[in-house]
Amino acid sequence: MSRAAARRDALRVVAGERGLDAVLVTNLLNVRYLTGFTGSNGALLVSTSGADLFGTDGRYTTQAGTQVPDVGLLVDRATVSALAREAVRRGVGRLGYESHDLTVDGLAALEKVLADAGTAPELASVRRAVEAQRAVKDDDEIESLRRACAVADQALAELAAEGALRPGRTELQVGRELDARMLTLGAESVSFETIVATGASSAIPHHRPDATELRDGDFLKLDFGATVDGYHSDMTRTVVLGHAADWQREIYELVAAAQAAGRAALAVGADVVAVDAAARQVIADAGHGEHFSHGLGHGVGLEIHEAPVIGPLGAGRLAAGMAVTVEPGVYLPGHGGVRIEDTLIVTDDAPELLTLTSKELLVL
Repeated sequence: MSRAAARRDALRVVAGERGLDAVLVTNLLNVRYLTGFTGSNGALLVSTSGADLFGTDGRYTTQAGTQVPDVGLLVDRATVSALAREAVRRGVGRLGYESHDLTVDGLAALEKVLADAGTAPELASVRRAVEAQRAVKDDDEIESLRRACAVADQALAELAAEGALRPGRTELQVGRELDARMLTLGAESVSFETIVATGASSAIPHHRPDATELRDGDFLKLDFGATVDGYHSDMTRTVVLGHAADWQREIYELVAAAQAAGRAALAVGADVVAVDAAARQVIADAGHGEHFSHGLGHGVGLEIHEAPVIGPLGAGRLAAGMAVTVEPGVYLPGHGGVRIEDTLIVTDDAPELLTLTSKELLVL
Protein backbone atom coordinates (compact mmCIF):
# COMPACT_ATOMS: atom_id res chain seq x y z
CA MET A 1 0.00 0.00 0.00
CA SER A 2 1.30 3.46 -0.90
CA ARG A 3 1.73 6.11 1.77
CA ALA A 4 -1.02 8.16 0.12
CA ALA A 5 -3.40 5.18 0.25
CA ALA A 6 -2.61 4.67 3.93
CA ARG A 7 -3.35 8.34 4.57
CA ARG A 8 -6.72 8.03 2.79
CA ASP A 9 -7.51 4.99 4.91
CA ALA A 10 -6.76 6.98 8.05
CA LEU A 11 -9.17 9.69 6.90
CA ARG A 12 -11.70 6.99 6.06
CA VAL A 13 -11.57 5.78 9.66
CA VAL A 14 -12.20 9.31 10.94
CA ALA A 15 -15.12 9.71 8.53
CA GLY A 16 -16.67 6.47 9.73
CA GLU A 17 -16.28 7.51 13.37
CA ARG A 18 -18.16 10.72 12.56
CA GLY A 19 -20.97 8.94 10.78
CA LEU A 20 -20.02 10.19 7.32
CA ASP A 21 -20.40 8.27 4.08
CA ALA A 22 -17.75 10.31 2.27
CA VAL A 23 -15.49 13.34 2.61
CA LEU A 24 -15.00 15.96 -0.10
CA VAL A 25 -11.41 17.25 0.18
CA THR A 26 -10.93 20.60 -1.57
CA ASN A 27 -7.80 22.07 0.05
CA LEU A 28 -5.07 21.55 -2.55
CA LEU A 29 -2.34 20.76 -0.04
CA ASN A 30 -4.59 18.20 1.61
CA VAL A 31 -5.31 16.73 -1.81
CA ARG A 32 -1.56 16.52 -2.41
CA TYR A 33 -1.04 14.84 0.96
CA LEU A 34 -3.72 12.23 0.26
CA THR A 35 -2.86 11.54 -3.39
CA GLY A 36 0.55 12.91 -4.36
CA PHE A 37 -1.00 15.27 -6.95
CA THR A 38 0.92 18.55 -7.36
CA GLY A 39 -1.21 20.35 -9.95
CA SER A 40 -3.21 23.54 -9.42
CA ASN A 41 -6.71 22.06 -9.76
CA GLY A 42 -7.75 18.95 -7.93
CA ALA A 43 -10.23 17.64 -5.39
CA LEU A 44 -10.85 14.26 -3.82
CA LEU A 45 -13.89 12.29 -2.76
CA VAL A 46 -12.89 9.83 -0.03
CA SER A 47 -15.59 7.23 0.53
CA THR A 48 -16.03 5.05 3.61
CA SER A 49 -16.70 2.20 1.17
CA GLY A 50 -13.20 2.55 -0.25
CA ALA A 51 -14.26 3.68 -3.72
CA ASP A 52 -12.40 7.00 -3.79
CA LEU A 53 -12.50 9.40 -6.72
CA PHE A 54 -9.99 12.05 -7.75
CA GLY A 55 -11.13 14.99 -9.85
CA THR A 56 -9.19 17.42 -12.00
CA ASP A 57 -9.47 19.08 -15.42
CA GLY A 58 -8.14 18.12 -18.82
CA ARG A 59 -4.82 19.92 -18.37
CA TYR A 60 -3.81 17.35 -15.78
CA THR A 61 -5.10 14.07 -17.21
CA THR A 62 -1.62 12.72 -17.91
CA GLN A 63 -0.18 14.08 -14.65
CA ALA A 64 -3.01 12.54 -12.65
CA GLY A 65 -2.42 9.19 -14.31
CA THR A 66 1.19 9.30 -13.16
CA GLN A 67 0.79 10.81 -9.70
CA VAL A 68 -2.57 9.30 -8.70
CA PRO A 69 -2.61 5.89 -10.38
CA ASP A 70 -4.51 4.10 -7.61
CA VAL A 71 -7.63 6.31 -7.48
CA GLY A 72 -10.50 6.56 -9.95
CA LEU A 73 -10.24 9.66 -12.15
CA LEU A 74 -12.99 12.14 -13.03
CA VAL A 75 -12.00 14.81 -15.55
CA ASP A 76 -14.16 17.93 -15.44
CA ARG A 77 -13.25 21.63 -15.39
CA ALA A 78 -15.79 22.20 -12.61
CA THR A 79 -14.00 19.66 -10.45
CA VAL A 80 -15.72 20.17 -7.09
CA SER A 81 -19.18 20.32 -8.65
CA ALA A 82 -18.53 17.16 -10.63
CA LEU A 83 -17.42 15.28 -7.51
CA ALA A 84 -20.46 16.58 -5.62
CA ARG A 85 -22.78 15.27 -8.31
CA GLU A 86 -20.99 11.92 -8.16
CA ALA A 87 -21.57 11.82 -4.40
CA VAL A 88 -25.30 12.27 -5.00
CA ARG A 89 -25.26 9.59 -7.71
CA ARG A 90 -23.63 7.20 -5.25
CA GLY A 91 -26.33 7.85 -2.68
CA VAL A 92 -24.10 9.49 -0.08
CA GLY A 93 -26.25 10.34 2.93
CA ARG A 94 -23.79 12.43 4.96
CA LEU A 95 -21.00 14.25 3.18
CA GLY A 96 -18.07 15.77 5.03
CA TYR A 97 -16.47 18.92 3.68
CA GLU A 98 -13.60 21.22 4.63
CA SER A 99 -15.35 24.23 6.11
CA HIS A 100 -12.08 26.11 6.60
CA ASP A 101 -11.36 25.88 2.87
CA LEU A 102 -14.71 26.68 1.28
CA THR A 103 -15.81 30.30 1.19
CA VAL A 104 -19.38 31.28 2.01
CA ASP A 105 -20.08 31.54 -1.72
CA GLY A 106 -18.32 28.23 -2.33
CA LEU A 107 -20.49 26.47 0.23
CA ALA A 108 -23.64 28.00 -1.25
CA ALA A 109 -22.58 26.81 -4.70
CA LEU A 110 -21.90 23.31 -3.35
CA GLU A 111 -25.31 23.16 -1.68
CA LYS A 112 -26.98 24.21 -4.95
CA VAL A 113 -25.11 21.60 -7.00
CA LEU A 114 -26.09 18.89 -4.52
CA ALA A 115 -29.74 19.97 -4.51
CA ASP A 116 -29.91 20.16 -8.31
CA ALA A 117 -28.33 16.71 -8.65
CA GLY A 118 -31.04 14.86 -6.72
CA THR A 119 -31.48 13.92 -3.09
CA ALA A 120 -28.89 16.12 -1.46
CA PRO A 121 -26.77 14.58 1.30
CA GLU A 122 -26.49 16.21 4.70
CA LEU A 123 -23.34 18.30 4.86
CA ALA A 124 -21.09 18.10 7.92
CA SER A 125 -17.80 19.90 8.47
CA VAL A 126 -14.76 17.69 9.07
CA ARG A 127 -12.93 20.86 10.15
CA ARG A 128 -9.17 20.26 9.95
CA ALA A 129 -9.19 16.47 9.99
CA VAL A 130 -6.54 16.15 7.29
CA GLU A 131 -4.36 18.83 8.87
CA ALA A 132 -4.47 16.82 12.11
CA GLN A 133 -3.06 13.84 10.19
CA ARG A 134 -0.44 16.03 8.54
CA ALA A 135 0.86 17.20 11.93
CA VAL A 136 2.65 13.86 12.41
CA LYS A 137 5.23 13.26 9.69
CA ASP A 138 6.25 9.90 8.27
CA ASP A 139 9.82 8.90 7.41
CA ASP A 140 9.66 10.23 3.85
CA GLU A 141 8.34 13.59 5.00
CA ILE A 142 11.05 13.89 7.66
CA GLU A 143 13.71 13.12 5.07
CA SER A 144 12.36 15.89 2.83
CA LEU A 145 12.47 18.27 5.80
CA ARG A 146 16.07 17.25 6.51
CA ARG A 147 17.02 18.05 2.94
CA ALA A 148 15.22 21.40 3.02
CA CYS A 149 17.01 22.37 6.22
CA ALA A 150 20.37 21.25 4.81
CA VAL A 151 19.88 23.52 1.77
CA ALA A 152 19.21 26.51 4.02
CA ASP A 153 22.17 25.69 6.26
CA GLN A 154 24.54 25.46 3.31
CA ALA A 155 23.25 28.61 1.64
CA LEU A 156 23.91 30.72 4.73
CA ALA A 157 27.30 29.12 5.30
CA GLU A 158 28.40 29.89 1.75
CA LEU A 159 27.27 33.52 1.90
CA ALA A 160 29.02 34.08 5.22
CA ALA A 161 32.22 32.45 3.94
CA GLU A 162 32.20 34.66 0.85
CA GLY A 163 31.86 37.84 2.90
CA ALA A 164 28.39 38.64 1.56
CA LEU A 165 27.18 39.69 5.03
CA ARG A 166 29.17 42.88 5.41
CA PRO A 167 28.66 46.59 6.03
CA GLY A 168 27.69 48.62 2.98
CA ARG A 169 25.46 45.97 1.44
CA THR A 170 21.69 46.35 1.65
CA GLU A 171 19.09 44.09 3.21
CA LEU A 172 17.59 43.54 -0.23
CA GLN A 173 20.91 42.47 -1.72
CA VAL A 174 21.55 39.97 1.05
CA GLY A 175 18.01 38.58 0.87
CA ARG A 176 18.09 38.13 -2.89
CA GLU A 177 21.47 36.42 -2.77
CA LEU A 178 20.32 34.09 -0.01
CA ASP A 179 17.22 33.17 -2.03
CA ALA A 180 19.25 32.60 -5.18
CA ARG A 181 21.77 30.45 -3.35
CA MET A 182 19.03 28.20 -1.92
CA LEU A 183 17.60 27.71 -5.41
CA THR A 184 21.05 26.91 -6.79
CA LEU A 185 21.54 24.32 -4.06
CA GLY A 186 18.37 22.45 -4.97
CA ALA A 187 15.41 24.21 -3.39
CA GLU A 188 12.32 24.25 -5.60
CA SER A 189 11.36 27.57 -3.99
CA VAL A 190 11.99 29.58 -0.87
CA SER A 191 9.75 28.75 2.07
CA PHE A 192 8.47 32.31 2.50
CA GLU A 193 9.59 35.88 1.89
CA THR A 194 13.06 35.96 3.39
CA ILE A 195 13.48 38.34 6.32
CA VAL A 196 16.70 40.34 6.43
CA ALA A 197 16.67 42.99 9.15
CA THR A 198 19.59 45.07 10.35
CA GLY A 199 20.05 47.71 13.02
CA ALA A 200 16.84 49.00 14.59
CA SER A 201 14.81 47.01 12.05
CA SER A 202 15.98 43.78 13.68
CA ALA A 203 13.57 44.68 16.49
CA ILE A 204 10.67 44.25 14.05
CA PRO A 205 9.78 40.52 14.11
CA HIS A 206 8.63 40.37 10.47
CA HIS A 207 10.51 43.25 8.90
CA ARG A 208 10.55 43.21 5.10
CA PRO A 209 14.02 43.81 3.64
CA ASP A 210 14.59 47.20 2.05
CA ALA A 211 17.44 49.41 0.87
CA THR A 212 18.82 49.90 4.40
CA GLU A 213 22.57 49.35 4.44
CA LEU A 214 24.26 46.98 6.88
CA ARG A 215 26.47 48.89 9.31
CA ASP A 216 29.32 48.01 11.65
CA GLY A 217 28.08 47.26 15.17
CA ASP A 218 24.51 46.36 14.12
CA PHE A 219 22.55 43.19 14.61
CA LEU A 220 21.69 41.34 11.40
CA LYS A 221 18.70 39.02 11.67
CA LEU A 222 18.08 36.43 8.93
CA ASP A 223 14.86 34.39 8.89
CA PHE A 224 14.59 32.13 5.86
CA GLY A 225 13.96 28.63 4.56
CA ALA A 226 14.04 26.33 1.55
CA THR A 227 11.31 24.14 0.08
CA VAL A 228 12.21 20.60 -1.04
CA ASP A 229 9.60 18.09 -2.27
CA GLY A 230 6.97 20.57 -1.12
CA TYR A 231 8.27 20.59 2.47
CA HIS A 232 9.49 23.77 4.15
CA SER A 233 12.42 24.53 6.40
CA ASP A 234 12.48 27.50 8.76
CA MET A 235 15.52 28.96 10.51
CA THR A 236 16.52 32.27 12.06
CA ARG A 237 20.02 33.33 12.98
CA THR A 238 21.10 36.70 14.35
CA VAL A 239 24.70 37.91 13.99
CA VAL A 240 26.57 41.10 14.81
CA LEU A 241 28.60 43.00 12.24
CA GLY A 242 32.07 44.23 13.18
CA HIS A 243 31.95 44.18 16.96
CA ALA A 244 29.36 43.30 19.61
CA ALA A 245 28.43 45.67 22.43
CA ASP A 246 27.77 44.36 25.91
CA TRP A 247 24.00 44.89 25.61
CA GLN A 248 23.96 42.88 22.39
CA ARG A 249 25.79 39.97 23.98
CA GLU A 250 23.44 40.11 26.98
CA ILE A 251 20.29 39.98 24.84
CA TYR A 252 21.72 37.30 22.60
CA GLU A 253 22.68 35.07 25.54
CA LEU A 254 19.21 35.52 27.03
CA VAL A 255 17.47 34.45 23.82
CA ALA A 256 19.88 31.54 23.44
CA ALA A 257 19.03 30.36 26.96
CA ALA A 258 15.30 30.66 26.27
CA GLN A 259 15.69 28.77 23.01
CA ALA A 260 17.59 25.99 24.75
CA ALA A 261 14.82 25.75 27.37
CA GLY A 262 12.19 25.52 24.64
CA ARG A 263 14.09 22.81 22.79
CA ALA A 264 14.53 20.85 26.02
CA ALA A 265 10.77 20.99 26.66
CA LEU A 266 9.95 19.27 23.37
CA ALA A 267 8.79 15.82 24.42
CA VAL A 268 6.10 13.36 23.47
CA GLY A 269 2.99 14.25 25.45
CA ALA A 270 4.15 17.76 26.36
CA ASP A 271 1.43 20.39 26.39
CA VAL A 272 2.18 23.05 23.78
CA VAL A 273 1.33 25.85 26.21
CA ALA A 274 3.81 24.43 28.71
CA VAL A 275 6.52 24.22 26.04
CA ASP A 276 5.99 27.90 25.23
CA ALA A 277 6.06 28.77 28.94
CA ALA A 278 9.39 26.99 29.44
CA ALA A 279 11.11 29.44 27.10
CA ARG A 280 8.94 32.46 27.84
CA GLN A 281 9.65 32.28 31.58
CA VAL A 282 13.39 32.58 30.97
CA ILE A 283 12.81 35.85 29.13
CA ALA A 284 10.24 37.12 31.64
CA ASP A 285 12.55 36.40 34.58
CA ALA A 286 15.16 38.62 32.92
CA GLY A 287 12.68 41.50 32.76
CA HIS A 288 12.01 41.27 29.03
CA GLY A 289 8.63 39.53 28.99
CA GLU A 290 7.01 42.42 27.12
CA HIS A 291 9.72 42.21 24.46
CA PHE A 292 8.79 38.64 23.41
CA SER A 293 5.67 39.35 21.40
CA HIS A 294 4.86 36.13 19.53
CA GLY A 295 4.43 32.42 20.11
CA LEU A 296 7.39 30.12 20.61
CA GLY A 297 6.85 28.06 17.49
CA HIS A 298 4.67 26.23 15.02
CA GLY A 299 4.48 23.12 12.94
CA VAL A 300 6.15 23.00 9.52
CA GLY A 301 5.57 20.73 6.57
CA LEU A 302 3.65 21.25 3.35
CA GLU A 303 2.90 24.70 4.81
CA ILE A 304 5.34 26.97 6.55
CA HIS A 305 2.85 27.43 9.39
CA GLU A 306 0.73 24.42 10.29
CA ALA A 307 -0.31 22.42 13.35
CA PRO A 308 0.65 22.41 16.12
CA VAL A 309 0.75 25.99 17.40
CA ILE A 310 3.23 26.31 20.27
CA GLY A 311 2.19 29.40 22.18
CA PRO A 312 0.04 30.76 24.99
CA LEU A 313 -3.08 30.26 22.84
CA GLY A 314 -2.09 26.84 21.51
CA ALA A 315 -3.94 23.63 22.30
CA GLY A 316 -2.99 19.97 22.43
CA ARG A 317 0.06 17.89 23.11
CA LEU A 318 3.13 17.00 21.11
CA ALA A 319 3.43 13.61 19.45
CA ALA A 320 6.37 11.72 18.01
CA GLY A 321 6.95 12.72 14.40
CA MET A 322 5.77 16.30 14.72
CA ALA A 323 8.01 18.84 12.98
CA VAL A 324 8.09 22.13 14.87
CA THR A 325 10.05 25.33 15.25
CA VAL A 326 11.39 26.84 18.46
CA GLU A 327 11.96 30.56 17.92
CA PRO A 328 11.97 32.89 20.93
CA GLY A 329 12.97 36.50 20.44
CA VAL A 330 13.66 39.68 22.34
CA TYR A 331 12.96 42.91 20.44
CA LEU A 332 14.01 46.29 21.78
CA PRO A 333 12.26 49.02 19.73
CA GLY A 334 14.67 51.54 18.30
CA HIS A 335 17.72 49.48 19.22
CA GLY A 336 17.62 45.98 17.78
CA GLY A 337 16.41 42.47 18.36
CA VAL A 338 17.44 38.84 18.41
CA ARG A 339 15.58 35.74 17.29
CA ILE A 340 17.07 32.25 17.24
CA GLU A 341 15.02 29.60 15.46
CA ASP A 342 15.45 25.92 14.69
CA THR A 343 13.32 23.29 13.01
CA LEU A 344 13.17 20.04 14.99
CA ILE A 345 11.42 16.66 14.99
CA VAL A 346 9.75 15.48 18.19
CA THR A 347 10.88 11.94 18.99
CA ASP A 348 10.48 9.44 21.82
CA ASP A 349 13.97 10.48 22.89
CA ALA A 350 15.59 13.92 22.52
CA PRO A 351 14.23 16.01 19.63
CA GLU A 352 16.10 15.72 16.35
CA LEU A 353 17.65 19.04 15.32
CA LEU A 354 17.34 19.64 11.57
CA THR A 355 18.80 23.16 11.26
CA LEU A 356 22.46 22.68 12.08
CA THR A 357 23.94 26.17 11.66
CA SER A 358 25.78 27.19 14.84
CA LYS A 359 23.86 29.18 17.43
CA GLU A 360 26.98 30.73 18.95
CA LEU A 361 26.99 34.50 18.60
CA LEU A 362 28.82 35.19 15.35
CA VAL A 363 30.59 38.51 14.93
CA LEU A 364 31.30 38.98 11.23
